Amino acid sequence: MSHAPPPPAEPPRIPERPAWDPPRAEPEVPGEAGGPGDRDRRPGALERFAALPRPAVIGGVVALGIGGALLIGSFIGGDTIAPGTTVNGVDIGGLSPAAAEERLADELGPAAEEPIEIVIASPDGADEGSGPLELDPTAAGLAPDFAATVERADRPSLLGRVLGRTGGEVDPVVTVEEERARGELTALGEEGGTELREGAISFEEGEPVVTEPVAGTALDVDGALREIRYAYLNDSVERPVELPVEQARPLTDEAEIERALREFAEPAMSAPVTLTAGGESVSVPPTVLGDHLRMEADGDGTLVPELDGAALAGDPSFLSATEGIVQQPRDAVLGLDGENVVVREDARIGRELDADRLTDTILPLLTEEGTARSAEAPVNETEPRLTADNLDELGITEQMSSFTVNFDPAPYRITNIGRAAELINGSLVMPGEIWSFNETVGERTEENGFVEGIIILDDQYQTAAGGGVSAVATTMFNAVFFAGVKPVEYGAHSFYIERYPEGREATVAWGHLDNRFENDSGNAVYILASSTDTSVTITFLGTRKYDEIESVTGPRTNVVEPATREGVADDCVPQPPLEGFDVEVERVFKNGGEEVKRESYRTRYTPRDEVVCEDSGGAAAGAAEAAADGEAAEAEE
Repeated sequence: MSHAPPPPAEPPRIPERPAWDPPRAEPEVPGEAGGPGDRDRRPGALERFAALPRPAVIGGVVALGIGGALLIGSFIGGDTIAPGTTVNGVDIGGLSPAAAEERLADELGPAAEEPIEIVIASPDGADEGSGPLELDPTAAGLAPDFAATVERADRPSLLGRVLGRTGGEVDPVVTVEEERARGELTALGEEGGTELREGAISFEEGEPVVTEPVAGTALDVDGALREIRYAYLNDSVERPVELPVEQARPLTDEAEIERALREFAEPAMSAPVTLTAGGESVSVPPTVLGDHLRMEADGDGTLVPELDGAALAGDPSFLSATEGIVQQPRDAVLGLDGENVVVREDARIGRELDADRLTDTILPLLTEEGTARSAEAPVNETEPRLTADNLDELGITEQMSSFTVNFDPAPYRITNIGRAAELINGSLVMPGEIWSFNETVGERTEENGFVEGIIILDDQYQTAAGGGVSAVATTMFNAVFFAGVKPVEYGAHSFYIERYPEGREATVAWGHLDNRFENDSGNAVYILASSTDTSVTITFLGTRKYDEIESVTGPRTNVVEPATREGVADDCVPQPPLEGFDVEVERVFKNGGEEVKRESYRTRYTPRDEVVCEDSGGAAAGAAEAAADGEAAEAEE
């Protein structure tokens, strides 16, 4: 009987731990080493490491060190620019950000300020566009931002550098002040583009003149701004930079121009228009109207007539044509009857054209015919300041002062003094106003009615237009003095002239010296001025603020003797000598016989040197003779 062999013995099975399960502490088994307890214990980490072959140990340590360094470098990152990084051809690879910014500023900074050459493109491409123009980048608010540019550059980590990572071309960052850039581009667009011109009709010498419509081009500012921003500091963009445009076509066509000529322009110039006012009629010719008349296109391209009423109202030709219906207001003319103020001639109401209504009045007449081209003129009445009814209200009730200066008759004196008095007579000075001799009389020229006479220039007598007018200036100064109102500007002659009260006289010089006073009397002042062949008188009418004004003249002091010199000017006038001196005049104000206040006026006269001329004949001899008689010719200085 056979027997089956016994099954092979199985080794004892040890349960496996999951890899994540932490090692458990082995129970201590008493016994000697190598005993049964040691056979069941697993080797420790140091025991397993010590059991490894030596080459494996060394390789592992090196790998661990390199890996750790790379891991740390990948977290820390790099600080220098990647090799091979360029900005507009400038290599900044391997540099720190600060050094990269500095290099870009050195290399690209000057180019950033150079003008950008541009052309305005043709809208349809058929033409070449404008000629080359230049855009100033600084004026246009363009500037490079090198810090932001460097920020764009790649800065690889240590791992990237170990792996050979490189940079590339970086576009420069550009900042733009858009408002400034748009302004510069718009100006260049106007220079390089072509302006759209709508059809229009103007009028010259009473005839219509047609302006034909023309298409135009306008710079596309938004598109141009994009192009300039991209091209700035970008060497890859060709120069000149071509800027885009938009085409503008006129709305007015030939048919509209023909209609405007037929329906308005030709009828407008066919005959004068008539304006009436105050029973008077005036005719305004087409030549005058046409200077201020145009037909312009509206938003739909329709030609619409436009009349500039304000410009027409100020046109000397129009004023001349309408002077029959336009008149300036005229103040009442006053005088004295004994001590009483009387009205010699009453005021006249004025009429002036209303420029705001002139356009609406005239335009409808231009397409009419015959008597239908007539209308009532748009006028406004203007009131005079002084009338017979408001004398008391203005306070012009009595004579305030009056002064007369006598002179030896001479043709130039009679003419010039008379003309100045004529221009001054009737001046009305309201309370607080300042009256000016030069503004009232005007420049002493032949056109203003003055002739050549003796003046003082460079401290000696010479001839020029306006000689003798200082007699009127002196008379005015004394009228102001004794009326008690306030002198604002005046000046005495450089040397004393015997006919005038010393320290209380005045001269004038156009553009240099005026004779002005302020009416501080509290009421209006009316000035009467008249002259004869030997005298000039100025009288102030108003209300006296003081009962009496006295003049007190002090002694001459600081007397200086004159010298003798030879005249060299072609218009030299001989003059006799007279000492120079200082003098003080006091103005004393009184009310009820009592002094109210006192003012002092100090004058310094230079010596009047004796002047000897080579030729003292003619008018010069006459002036010298008058001076020798103590009647030296007065003059402007």
